[in-house]
Order: sequence, then C-alpha cells, then structure tokens
Amino acid sequence: MSAASNYLENKVLDHVLTATAYTQPSTRYLALFTADTGLETNSPSAEISTSSTGYGRKAVTFAAASSGTSATNATVTFDAATANWGTITHVAVMDASTSGNVLFWGAVTTSKTIETGDTFQVSSGNLTISLA
Repeated sequence: MSAASNYLENKVLDHVLTATAYTQPSTRYLALFTADTGLETNSPSAEISTSSTGYGRKAVTFAAASSGTSATNATVTFDAATANWGTITHVAVMDASTSGNVLFWGAVTTSKTIETGDTFQVSSGNLTISLA
C-alpha cells in the first residue's frame, strides 16, 4: 500500500513546507472496503457496513520506517462477521475508529469474500506502507 490520501498529502506538505502543525492521531485504525471509491479524495463510500454485521475498524500499529517503508508490527484480526460483508478489495489506514480521515489506502493482494462466521486477518508484517 503506497497511496496517501489527498488529505494526508496536503497535511504533510503544509507541515514540512509552511510550518503548519500536523498532530498525528494517537491511534490508527484499519478499515475494510469493497471498492476504492473515494479513498484518494478522503470521501470513501464502500466501507463495510457496521449495522448488524459485526464489522468495526481495528487499531493497527506499525514498526519504525526503514528505507521509506513501514510494516505492521502486530496481527490485526477483525471480529467474525454476523452477516455477509461482501468481497474485500481494499484497505485503508484511518485516523479514527468511525468517520475520520483516510491516511493511506490500497488494494489487497487477493480479494476475499467474507460471509457470516468468517474473519479477516492481516498478519504482522504483511501490510506495508511505502513512500519510496
């Protein structure tokens, strides 16, 4: 995953070039999507529904960056679906547990259909973000 949202790109540029403070989120969350609609422009419309499906964003942590890349340093496991979620095609790192802003986003390597009783998991080190 190496796509930053327009929101984050502007925040980083302002922070570095105009000395406008950017306060990092205290917790970052992984969100699941069935399409990339609106992720780049920070207005996503294809996140899994939280209404009676068992879905909720999960906190995600990353190791220190090296050579322009950072990877998750713990496994992230979503709760079992209580209804069909559809096919997960994209993920995003968000700055809030609900609503909030897209920070980074990208397509999953292999799409996965989540049906009732299934879980979605990202193993430690398997989600990487690169600015290189």
